[in-house]
Amino acid sequence: MAEFTSPEMCRIRSVKNQGGRTPINIPASPFMKKLGCGTGVSVYLMDRVGKNTASPWAIKKLNTKCTAQQADVYQKRLKDEAEVLKGIDHPNIVGFRAIATAKDGSKCLAMEFGGERSLHDLIETRREDGLPPFPAANVEKVALHVARGLQYLHKEKKILHGDMKSGNVVIKGDFDAVKICDVGVSLKLDENMTASNPDEEYVGTEPWLPKEVLEDHVITDKADIFAYGLTLWEMMTLAMPHMDMSDRDDEEERDEDMSIEESFDEDGYYARLGTRPPLDIEALGESYRKMLELFLVCTESDPQRRPSAADIVQALEGGAEV
Repeated sequence: MAEFTSPEMCRIRSVKNQGGRTPINIPASPFMKKLGCGTGVSVYLMDRVGKNTASPWAIKKLNTKCTAQQADVYQKRLKDEAEVLKGIDHPNIVGFRAIATAKDGSKCLAMEFGGERSLHDLIETRREDGLPPFPAANVEKVALHVARGLQYLHKEKKILHGDMKSGNVVIKGDFDAVKICDVGVSLKLDENMTASNPDEEYVGTEPWLPKEVLEDHVITDKADIFAYGLTLWEMMTLAMPHMDMSDRDDEEERDEDMSIEESFDEDGYYARLGTRPPLDIEALGESYRKMLELFLVCTESDPQRRPSAADIVQALEGGAEV
């Protein structure tokens, strides 16, 4: 057996404009707990016990499996995300801590971490455990706090998040705190709430894309609102938008050996993109009425008929209709 060699600790240089701090030493990936991964990046927990500030950090690093071309794309996104986060200070958006460069030239983004889990993970766990949708009160809390974060981004910072979904919302404890994360593909908005740079492409994630993105129309703050509506839908269905698998309850008609790929209706999936997915209103019950109404108005096909984030916050805080 070949002798095992422990990976070296990765010494990270802090950026110079952070008050002259000493260099940040971030352990190599194998020495940190993996919190999750996305396309091209992985997120790790950096335990900082013993430092002046003992709170841990979430470290976003480039996935080592990326090709050289992919690495360039995701390195840029990390740098862009750091620049956006540096200027953000809001209780419903994950906070910036540091951006650093490893000896190999790769970027590491350090963010606040308070024990949060992604909403997507909570949805998956709940579904796998055979539990019903989240209580209406939980959905309402997520709706309000995410809307507050979007209102801040849209109105105060003139930024379109660009990738709203359950995977980019983190939850602390029993919905004690709700925060938006991952602004690496955000777009700048002008005074008309329109994406202002024609060279910047709306990236998003396919199942959450609004119709105007798919049809190459003008992108506004309402693109975030459509995806926000689908995020609430995820909480009320424990499913992913438009991913309607052709599994049937009738055991005689279903091939038990059929793979997920074989049971996936690809044509139907692409036909459904950009539309409002179905929701069993009667099954959810009266306690969800406010969230059902919010979901419906946020997923209007015409962006102009969707509310702004500020409209949503005002309605949820004041109990009025959206």
